[in-house]
Amino acid sequence: MILDQNGNTSIITQEKVTVIELVKKMQALYPKFKNNNIIVSLSALEAYGKNDIDEFLELSNMHRRAKNSFVLVSDKVDLNSISDDIVVVPTLQEAYDIIEMEDMERDLGF
Repeated sequence: MILDQNGNTSIITQEKVTVIELVKKMQALYPKFKNNNIIVSLSALEAYGKNDIDEFLELSNMHRRAKNSFVLVSDKVDLNSISDDIVVVPTLQEAYDIIEMEDMERDLGF
């Protein structure tokens, strides 16, 4: 797991382990980045699917309840098959755009 910081956004990139192992690692390290927006890039992983994306749902819901953004970057799953409860975009730039929009919504009280 590679953890980068860009302002108030933590960017987590996973290259080798499975999605389930990544989720467990993120839960263990959550206090380190719980106050930041989170982008999880899965683009470097070779094999994963809709069920793997669903593994992030609990962590995403907890983070979003705390008024922070949680965005997955994946270009390997059908975005129409993903639950509306989790934000998945195909590129890193779109992840930053989502965070920017959500920050504006929070500033406006939505």
